Amino acid sequence: MRYRTLGRTGLRVGEVGFGAWAIGGNAHGNSYGPTEDATSLAAVRRAVELGGTLFDSADVYGWGHSEEVLGEALNERRDGVQIATKVGGDFYHGGVRMDFSAGYLAFALDRTLSRLRTDHVDLYQLHNPPLSLLGDPATYEALDRLQEENKIRHYGVSVHEPLEAVLAIQTGKPTVLQLPFSIYRQEWIEEVFPMAARYRVGIIAREPLANGFLTGKYDEDATFVPGDIRHHWPRPMIRGQVRAASALKERFARPDRTLAQTALKFVLAFPEVSVTIPGAKTPAHAEENLAASEAPDLSQKEIATIRELHARDFDMGG
Repeated sequence: MRYRTLGRTGLRVGEVGFGAWAIGGNAHGNSYGPTEDATSLAAVRRAVELGGTLFDSADVYGWGHSEEVLGEALNERRDGVQIATKVGGDFYHGGVRMDFSAGYLAFALDRTLSRLRTDHVDLYQLHNPPLSLLGDPATYEALDRLQEENKIRHYGVSVHEPLEAVLAIQTGKPTVLQLPFSIYRQEWIEEVFPMAARYRVGIIAREPLANGFLTGKYDEDATFVPGDIRHHWPRPMIRGQVRAASALKERFARPDRTLAQTALKFVLAFPEVSVTIPGAKTPAHAEENLAASEAPDLSQKEIATIRELHARDFDMGG
């Protein structure tokens, strides 16, 4: 495992981490299908054995269940890992509604710490807050207080779009940005990455495998169970992602580097990225993901070609 520094937090993290969305299970939907806790626990522990250090969750994943699984799996390993989680989706009071108030953040953090079996989280992230909050320094005052109480070591924000990232960085407050960066989503490279480097903001690249499609394991007729976030995806969208992945696999995968590892190596080719957090539901997933760190790097020509394919919409005609 190769290691990088997570922005100005100073934390040294394995460059391939563990995205814990899927292990929250399917009980409340908004997931990646059903899971078995014993298998999830084994996946987390295997990631630790292979040098993974950053484990990223959110309290809303499985309505706390992802954090519970991490808490059990990492209980005897806490000193050697960094736990990151996210807050803002209030599932405690019926349904899910967004709440980034100071009172709610403190309330939710106490429950998160209990589930994680720890007295602090290494990174606490606002979970996709609205644009109106991201550029307001006052938004982060509650996080400053939680930091002063030693309940969180560092804080950041999870975003969807480049403008959100720019506004958050410009406040000078978050030390980390989590954003969806993959072969399929490259819109961060030109503006956000250079700005993050200037402000020494660490970048966590989420969804590097494009919701599983860059593993190459799905065909054009793939279907997903209710509760899986991909269940309602339009058929043309699924087919387009599958066809693009198939073309990428034929062109860039090698006997010593799977398509999934190729996708992770693309993300890691950008030094602004501190860590990428592919999801894993099984020990085998964790093994393939974390092995990407030592897999052959992409050449500059391969990176340029992938960027050009993205600019041409992977020759999908749209």
